[in-house]
Amino acid sequence: MRTHTSSTLLRQVLVGVALAAVVAVSACDFNIANPNNPASIGPNATVAQVDAAAQGVVAALRIDFTSWVLKAGIMGREDYRLDTADPRFTSELLTGPLDPSNAAFGGGQWQREYRSIAAGYTILNVIGSAQMSDADKNAVRGFVQTIQAVGFLIVLDAHTEDSIPIDVNRPVGGPLAPFVTNDSAYKAVIAILDSARTALQAAGTTFPIDLGPGFAGFDTPATFLGFNRALAARVYAYRASLGALPAGTYATSWSSCPACWDSVLTSLGQSFIVAGPLDEGTYITYSTGNQDLPNDLSQDVASAIQLVHPSIKANAELQTGGTLRDQRFLNKVADRGTPPDTFSLACLSSALSWTRYPTPNSPVPIIRNEELFLLRAEANWFGATGTKAQAISDLNFIRQTSGGLNPTTVTTASTDAAFVDDLLKQRLYSLMYEGGHRWVDLRRYGRLSQVPIDRPTGCGSPVLPKDTVFSSLPINSFEVQARK
Repeated sequence: MRTHTSSTLLRQVLVGVALAAVVAVSACDFNIANPNNPASIGPNATVAQVDAAAQGVVAALRIDFTSWVLKAGIMGREDYRLDTADPRFTSELLTGPLDPSNAAFGGGQWQREYRSIAAGYTILNVIGSAQMSDADKNAVRGFVQTIQAVGFLIVLDAHTEDSIPIDVNRPVGGPLAPFVTNDSAYKAVIAILDSARTALQAAGTTFPIDLGPGFAGFDTPATFLGFNRALAARVYAYRASLGALPAGTYATSWSSCPACWDSVLTSLGQSFIVAGPLDEGTYITYSTGNQDLPNDLSQDVASAIQLVHPSIKANAELQTGGTLRDQRFLNKVADRGTPPDTFSLACLSSALSWTRYPTPNSPVPIIRNEELFLLRAEANWFGATGTKAQAISDLNFIRQTSGGLNPTTVTTASTDAAFVDDLLKQRLYSLMYEGGHRWVDLRRYGRLSQVPIDRPTGCGSPVLPKDTVFSSLPINSFEVQARK
């Protein structure tokens, strides 16, 4: 049994430092005047100080974002990292044991996310006295709380087998934040998003701060609210499919929160879902500019070491006409070299490279319109106020518009299991290599047994341990040691 402690990291970051998270990052093209020594934010903050602090919350969050995409992809067998310089990508993450002391591997998706959350509280704790109008204060509150919810959700997605601390905005010297159940954590994230919604609805027509390039098209309180509601729909869906089994186990049914499915539909109705560009959404941005952070998922195709799991190609359906594979596969994957160069390491091999992020300036999605249609399909199938016909329509819209595929064979008379089969396949190809969706989806539907085991008996000389499938990352050892 793992030792559970509350997040002392949060308390440390909150001690007299408004942008502790930003110190560890760079300018991010967010126009922060002095990213290596940002001014603290306190009572009576100016608009410029609030602006820099709010940008810092996003800057802090993005440090771990590409790591989450890569690591969760490995756990769900979307990808490999066949790195001769660091065997832990083919050993620890695939066979274990997971090391809670190393943030790059088992201990990740914890400290950096909580630093971003803490940076948000340094703003929320003093925004009431800031030198701006009440409407502008509410705009800032809505923005910061929504970004905090993104951070909390990453921590929760990575640690669903465990519980996590939520009530972390506490004074130094006070009791540590308790861990809460998975269901309570989901409800808490929803409450944060709802609080942000209330603040955004009380805001004016513009933000007093620069949200950065990742929120283009969502840079007014009204449009940002659509992003907020899209996130709420995702969280409601995750909670709905959490299951009602004892702690440490996962769903074999998805009926533990029937009302959650209806809440997904309500939230989507207030989101930015449109029958338009499927890439419309919000993004974490990267850049090769001076003092900025590039997207380290970008790589040269011919020499790539971050490779696509062979099952992605093997299971891709053919487009209408029967010649080309799923267009989503073609858009995100390419042969590693010409002719294809199969790269092998530790008894693993692939000739397929990711092209999802073609340059170091490529942004990584937080949430896109394409996911919203698939969330709506899911909620229409299971929700009391939805219809299975609409679920099939949304599934077909994604299959045909994004994948170029034939319509689904699922009908309104199909079993739930048959619907989930196709739903999860479409979610895989629509959202692959974008943030752990495959691993989370298989876990929340009780299907981790479907994760491919590439080395079932071990191999090599000396013989490697056989592969395993992890359902959760361990709690970071910093957190564990804090209570000892």
